Amino acid sequence: MGKLIESTFVTLDGSVDAPHEWSASYWDDEHAAYASELLFAADALLLGRHTYANFAQAWPSRPAGDPYTDRINALPKYVASTTLKPTELSWNAELLDGDVVESVRTLKAKTSGNLLKFGTGSFSRTLLENALVDEYRFWVFPVVAGPGARLFDDIAATTHLRLLDTTRFDSGIVVHRLAPR
Repeated sequence: MGKLIESTFVTLDGSVDAPHEWSASYWDDEHAAYASELLFAADALLLGRHTYANFAQAWPSRPAGDPYTDRINALPKYVASTTLKPTELSWNAELLDGDVVESVRTLKAKTSGNLLKFGTGSFSRTLLENALVDEYRFWVFPVVAGPGARLFDDIAATTHLRLLDTTRFDSGIVVHRLAPR
């Protein structure tokens, strides 16, 4: 059975909106090493429609030869979307068919390693509400972003998590590794 790991950038005030606007100045060698370790431990990526669209526009155009770029481009990708058609996907991506909850359960059952999910939105809420995420990596940045989408807006029920580990970077980023109780 595969393990689903969600990796999410979040600000101190809970924003997950537009991380490209507030996160880049904190990226350094520690960030890169941690991100690489997480990516290289994955057997596939699981993405929502918006994250897929943003990543598919950016990553394939980056020059080959960088290990992180080469890895993210080579990994199989599974995309949750009710609006995309299979013919609209590229970048080694496959559309999850039918009910997304059942599709993710099936994907986890046929995967022996890690599925890494980037991005946060309605798909993340669905995964949380259906207890499909095995581990969260919340990268908390020392930033107050103000308005914008919040981490797990409109969650219907309380979900308790247990702390597995915490990693602190000199830049001020703290990664909380959590799992459902």
